[in-house]
Amino acid sequence: MINFIKSEIQKLYETNPNVNISIKKTQPKALTQSTPAVINGVYRNIFQIEKNYNGHPCRQTFQYADVLSGNVIIKELNFTPITNVKK
Repeated sequence: MINFIKSEIQKLYETNPNVNISIKKTQPKALTQSTPAVINGVYRNIFQIEKNYNGHPCRQTFQYADVLSGNVIIKELNFTPITNVKK
């Protein structure tokens, strides 16, 4: 499953790196809703995005497991996190 997520993010990076990303934080508990971002890099275990934070560029890195668990949601990625799958 991780390899699928990585390949889909790689496709976005190569074709259209402009995405909308939502980030769920646990400490402090918060959810950033659909922020425009650019995928800057796709690496073996992580991917990097850049977004504007108070008018300044801000780079963040995430693991592919963050997408799998639903802590990071990329709107353009056709994937349902495992936490949202109904049994």
